[in-house]
Amino acid sequence: MSTLFPRPYWYLRHGQTDWNRAGLSQGRTDVPLNETGIDQAVAAGKMLEVALRDAGQNGVTRIVCSPLERALRTATIVRDALITHGLPALPLDIDVGLEEVCFGEQEGEPIGNWYNDWIAGNYTPPGGETFAALRQRATDAVNRATQAPGRPLIVAHGALFRALRSAMSLPANVRLPNAIPLSLEPEAGNHWKLRELTGA
Repeated sequence: MSTLFPRPYWYLRHGQTDWNRAGLSQGRTDVPLNETGIDQAVAAGKMLEVALRDAGQNGVTRIVCSPLERALRTATIVRDALITHGLPALPLDIDVGLEEVCFGEQEGEPIGNWYNDWIAGNYTPPGGETFAALRQRATDAVNRATQAPGRPLIVAHGALFRALRSAMSLPANVRLPNAIPLSLEPEAGNHWKLRELTGA
């Protein structure tokens, strides 16, 4: 069973895409941000700037993101927004392990009611990735990102975060909003404190 090391990090799901708006499963399909998604990424940068201005050791030290365009563009917009607000330019690295899950034949189809069965290991879309494989890949990627000193901002995807929630012993099938920065801090007994940033 994959284990997430108890090290703090920030997480940001990419901004909205047209497929998000239409309620379609994206998976590995490389759908770009729409105009709303771009605005959401800019707003996320502003929220992070406010939170990080006096954050000290809790501040972001680098950005690690998925190679898919919707995540990479979100990460780049956030990085540029932080620079605009006077923060130093952060290193931005890509980790292919942060790619969204492959949903196989379900990609481009309306989001169905099969997620619980997928998470439980009872169903995988034809041509898709099992939840167990996603969880292993996701935890490995986050463990790599948190290995270096400091606290990374991980920019990735919604289903991938479901796998991370599972690794944190949290209910997995919870939808993460687009482009809302999330602070994650480990607590005793493999518990995690999650805090969403709101406002600008």
